[in-house]
Amino acid sequence: MKVAVLGAGAIGAYVGAALHRAGADVHLIARGPHLAAMRRHGVQVHSPRGDFTARAHATDDPAEVGPADYVFLGLKANSYAACGPLIEPLLHRNTVVIAAQNGIPWWYFHRHGGPHDGHRLESVDPDGTVSAVLAPERAVGCVVYAATELEGPGIVRHLEGTRFSIGEPDRSLSTRCRTFSEAMRAGGLKCPVERDLRNDIWLKLLGNISFNPISALSRATMRQMCLHGGTRKVIEIMMAETLAVAETLGCEVGVSIERRLAGAERVGDHRTSTLQDLERGKPLELDVLLAAVVELAEITGVPVPTLRTVHALSDLLAARTAA
Repeated sequence: MKVAVLGAGAIGAYVGAALHRAGADVHLIARGPHLAAMRRHGVQVHSPRGDFTARAHATDDPAEVGPADYVFLGLKANSYAACGPLIEPLLHRNTVVIAAQNGIPWWYFHRHGGPHDGHRLESVDPDGTVSAVLAPERAVGCVVYAATELEGPGIVRHLEGTRFSIGEPDRSLSTRCRTFSEAMRAGGLKCPVERDLRNDIWLKLLGNISFNPISALSRATMRQMCLHGGTRKVIEIMMAETLAVAETLGCEVGVSIERRLAGAERVGDHRTSTLQDLERGKPLELDVLLAAVVELAEITGVPVPTLRTVHALSDLLAARTAA
């Protein structure tokens, strides 16, 4: 099985290293000092589950890799529309794209069934620019429940979690999902094939939609947001509005808001990825987290006044950061 990891950052390199350890033909696509380090020393994984090094092929040129059976997409969602020149050399007729993204994916209503089947969400697929590059037929969704960070070029620090849930947009338990799941499990990761991955998408989004923008606006850690009475209340309301949208679309999260907040508080003084991006001057990945749910609320007629307010504030912050 040939796997190309496009965007081999902390998560991508970790997955690539695990698949390489399982015997897959892995190609890591990255750039800069991180690429140089992986070329020299391989991917060095430091983990409480045991350290290891994977010497997979690493390059900045997808044409050097050629068509792959699977492309694991480790890019930020706001880079998808522009990734055509990078991903095109990696595709053959049956190439599967495993999209490991937070938030609402561009394929959300692809083979969804019901009144919204095939609907395109402007917030995550503006003018169809993402679908033109990443055909929904190729997509297998992936919800990441693992925390990793780049400790240095070529060095991945695995903090916690090994679960990468995957699933088909049409809810089938496909051969292509099972094959990828088996390879991930052989590499030491959990990779359940979910009948309806959309439930997992909303479960993770429950935290991302609230903590990520609020952390950027307040510059606060997870613990600080949970312990501040006013902020905690805003987050509770955002979560409740998000659950209302999910339930209207037929999804069940299965976790109470109080339990979700307790879990976030236990994380401690962790800075969300959005706050880290803000501090580094990088674009903020908020459209798929927040704008998409506001758009879904408009489609379903669910009132989300607090989500709209936080979206307006964080959208202005994102615009000023990009300027």
